[in-house]
Amino acid sequence: MNRTDVQTWLDRYVDAWRTNERTTIEQLFTDDAVYAYRPWESGDHTVRGRDAIVANWLEEADAPGTWDAHYEPYVVEDDRAVAIGWSRYDPVGDAPERMYHNAFLLRFSPDGRCAEFHEYYMLEGS
Repeated sequence: MNRTDVQTWLDRYVDAWRTNERTTIEQLFTDDAVYAYRPWESGDHTVRGRDAIVANWLEEADAPGTWDAHYEPYVVEDDRAVAIGWSRYDPVGDAPERMYHNAFLLRFSPDGRCAEFHEYYMLEGS
């Protein structure tokens, strides 16, 4: 993997998030991928296997047009990468806009699909 490959994958990740289409999400991950998120919340937020990742993603889907995001590679070495970026959610009702700063730890398979995805984030202002 190189920076261009990782950026292409990240752009496809955001596109999959926007569309919430099963096939688009499936194409991002290996069959046995690991997807870990919400590292500071209680409970295990690690999802194992592409089918489980897709089901979890669609179960907790963000409505299209209610957010924006941008990520880019920070470091790429062989099959591993660290990406950084931001995710911004629009205000809803009395809830203000939320801006998250993100870091992803990624490991890719030789075919460019993600085999391990670990998300870390911080809510701006917290």
